[in-house]
Amino acid sequence: MAEYEFSREEIRAMRRSYGEAGLEHLDADPFSAFSEWLRQAHENPMIVEANAMVLSTLGDDSSISTRTVLLKDISDGGFTFFTNYSSRKAHAMENNEHVSLLFPWYAMERQVSISGLAAKVSQQESEDYFATRPWGSQIGAWASHQSSPLSSREELEQRYEGAAQKWPEGTTVPCPPHWGGYRVTPLTIEFWQGRYSRLHDRLRFERDNTNSKWELNRYYP
Repeated sequence: MAEYEFSREEIRAMRRSYGEAGLEHLDADPFSAFSEWLRQAHENPMIVEANAMVLSTLGDDSSISTRTVLLKDISDGGFTFFTNYSSRKAHAMENNEHVSLLFPWYAMERQVSISGLAAKVSQQESEDYFATRPWGSQIGAWASHQSSPLSSREELEQRYEGAAQKWPEGTTVPCPPHWGGYRVTPLTIEFWQGRYSRLHDRLRFERDNTNSKWELNRYYP
């Protein structure tokens, strides 16, 4: 057996005892409940980016891929993020709209997991958000062929410099046609709170389709 920095026993010993804080009640509106948890996570100094979420998609070859994206809006019954429409995740969502999101707030012994359907937002919504981004991020969106092979870091830097020369800082940078948002309309939203002796709390909002009413259920951990 190969030897690594940590032994099997050391890895298995990596455990901690969770706290006493329980999850007895949530707001009847799952979006209100989520917004409150997001606010608390944002105010917690131990959490670096409270709006960071792990997005999982299913490719056309049935392969699952995950990556971290940033939540940028909670509105119109969904969770919105923005990306390159030529990226691997965009291609996956075009082929299969079913996705999952995970907010891992470890420092608070909490997580929120969401499963739902992803769809592009309007071009106007993408343009409105793009206009609020820092200039460097706008230029970066033009410079990157996201998920495509890259010969060197220098190539990326050159593309960035080329875009920066075309749209100098202080000028209006147009939204690239290959860039925009997706809104994930949830079918389930599960709130997880760590508890002592692994007796965790799991409260899940569920519905059959995007137009049906939410049902709140508690599950065994």
